[in-house]
Amino acid sequence: MKKFLSLALIVTLILSLTACVDAAKKEKVKFNKRQLKKIELVEAPAQGSPMIVLRENYSDVPIMGDAVATQEQMVNFINKRNPAPKLNCTVKQLVHLYYLEGGREGIRPDIALCQAIKETGTWGYGGDVIPEQNNYCGLGTTGGGVKGEFFATPQLGARAHIQHLLSYTSKRMPKVEVVDPRYELIKKFRPQIFGKLTKWTDLNGVWAVPGNHYGEDILNLWVQAQMPDASDASLEAADLKVLLEDDKAAAYVYRGIVNFERENFYSAIDDFEIALNTEPELKEALFDLALAQEKIKKLDDAIKTYDKILSIDEKFIYAWYNRGRLKLAKNDFKGAISDFQSSLEIETIGPDAYNNIAVAYFRQKKYEDAWRYIQKAADQSTTNPVVKENLEKFSACVKVRK
Repeated sequence: MKKFLSLALIVTLILSLTACVDAAKKEKVKFNKRQLKKIELVEAPAQGSPMIVLRENYSDVPIMGDAVATQEQMVNFINKRNPAPKLNCTVKQLVHLYYLEGGREGIRPDIALCQAIKETGTWGYGGDVIPEQNNYCGLGTTGGGVKGEFFATPQLGARAHIQHLLSYTSKRMPKVEVVDPRYELIKKFRPQIFGKLTKWTDLNGVWAVPGNHYGEDILNLWVQAQMPDASDASLEAADLKVLLEDDKAAAYVYRGIVNFERENFYSAIDDFEIALNTEPELKEALFDLALAQEKIKKLDDAIKTYDKILSIDEKFIYAWYNRGRLKLAKNDFKGAISDFQSSLEIETIGPDAYNNIAVAYFRQKKYEDAWRYIQKAADQSTTNPVVKENLEKFSACVKVRK
């Protein structure tokens, strides 16, 4: 009996000390509520670009081959995703290096760049790897603060990435000196995969763990990089697709995107809806439709469209995030926070989602929660302009006692 009483006392003491520590932590932050009423936190923007329909089966897309997206498309795609990437060269230079190194070894440079975009968060980082490493694909990283390999220049970083891909898909030695420190390790210790993984989806669960949709995520980015622009030439090509292609749904989605880029949003919606009349669960058409509906302020319609997307694919991160933004705009704070948290369950690096959770709490005057989440956003990205602006405004209204 005494032993049980002693154990109970110990547990009670631990809980009491924990409560005291938590209370002490809370006491360290003091909010100037008068000043807080004078500011407003800014929402992070929508995520994801309109998506074309790729009829080629993802499982058939090879690692080796020629680029489909042009260098100009890749440069524009990267700049659109992150106007201020943490690179030790220009975006244009890095893209050229990938096309140079990939072209030499026969690795598709446009898709390799998309893998780098996925691995680095479009060179926003936020994980273990830092920009100074010129490590664009997580070589040698194992988590828990392990930074992995360092490369002296961007070209060597791009070359190592291409060589590592080559080790997975071909037994032919690289045509230049091996700079990938893990090339020989793959060759010697992983004969079951050395030169045997020929498709991008073969990398699932191999390059990244668990990585169940790793290859598909890369190819989704690749498809987005091939997006048409707002030019008259793109519109003419789109009209021709609608006229000639048997697969009218994909053609209408393509033309809808051109209209979207030309800011002809009502015409874009018409095209996306025509596509959906043929294929009601065409995810690309639904996503593009939701983006266009938001542009004309049809928020309820856009929310319903995102509802349908998530009923088809509950892992569609952009649908969770963007629906959260729309709910936030309608002051559905509980629903918005839940959607942003769902997006973070899919992708843990999400400064925009953390920022918008902070906005939701701030608008409810729940300043402690808002302060906690804006700090989480800042911990993940020191260069995100929205997060930076919000942190600066919020910090001016907060006194932290040491």
